[in-house]
Amino acid sequence: IVKYSVILKSLPVLVISFLILWGMGRTFDILSTSEETALSKGVNVTNFQKSAFVLASLITGTVVAFSGPIGFVGLIIPHLLRLIGGPDHRYLIPSALFFGGGFLVFTDTVARTVMAPIDLPVGLITTLLGGPFFLWLLVRKR
Repeated sequence: IVKYSVILKSLPVLVISFLILWGMGRTFDILSTSEETALSKGVNVTNFQKSAFVLASLITGTVVAFSGPIGFVGLIIPHLLRLIGGPDHRYLIPSALFFGGGFLVFTDTVARTVMAPIDLPVGLITTLLGGPFFLWLLVRKR
């Protein structure tokens, strides 16, 4: 269980990183077409990729440091949202934030109630959902 004091400590890093990442959405869209297209539109691909990697690592490291590792959330939610809403990162990034949180609330509720009074680890539920989803993604791509 994470306390509010811990959330407040991580909030500045997460909010600033999220806003920067969200602002990079259009460049993500351009880069998702191809590196050549991005280069022709004036994107410094190497610097952009490094910046995106640093921001994603900062966000992931902060969240995992304060809440612990919970697998497959970063795989399931963005892929589902991309299938439902399309590839526009201006919408995909903020919706992944909210739907990822909602997904964790759902899986935490399942983990606490499915075998009550025993609390299952939320990571177990996300793994049970994420494993088959990952396999489905692999099969679907072929």
